[in-house]
Amino acid sequence: MEEKKVDPRIIRTRRLLMDAFIKIAQKKEFKDITIKDITEEATVNRATFYSHFQDKYELMDASITEELFESIVKDFNHYDRLNEETIVKIFYTLTKFHTKKRTEYTSQCRRSVESFYSIIEQKIKKELGELFYSLFLKQQLNLDSEALKIGTTLLSWGIYGASVDWENNSSLSAEQYIKKALPFIVTEINNFKG
Repeated sequence: MEEKKVDPRIIRTRRLLMDAFIKIAQKKEFKDITIKDITEEATVNRATFYSHFQDKYELMDASITEELFESIVKDFNHYDRLNEETIVKIFYTLTKFHTKKRTEYTSQCRRSVESFYSIIEQKIKKELGELFYSLFLKQQLNLDSEALKIGTTLLSWGIYGASVDWENNSSLSAEQYIKKALPFIVTEINNFKG
């Protein structure tokens, strides 16, 4: 079956709307952003907005998802084994993301960006969980599905939590932090593998 090509104008208009939303979110809190604000910034009409998004919540979700994909998720697709090197690289990817967000706070409305952070956190942990689950399956662990899900949740939330702790509470460099954390993570992975 032949894959349908998406009209470049549709892609361009979606990108215009997402960029407009992100630009406005830097100045206004989410609750204060209107569809009119977005359409004026993107220079499109309301009908065009609604042909792409149901509401501003769907637009926010699409904008965050795309930014995450560009910043983090595409880097996750390069791993084929769960080992120390993979853990370290994932941690570095997360710390780079946090550093980028912190840098953007200086030029954006901090409260507006922070209001999206819980959504961002959920999406990152979900992507990490899916990555770890697939890596555990590739390593052919003889565990039932529920045990694999529990293990991937612990690992994904733990690594994400460590990256947040590094960002908010640590005076160590990312390299020093992961070096100290790695023995705990590897021990848990090895225990999990049995």
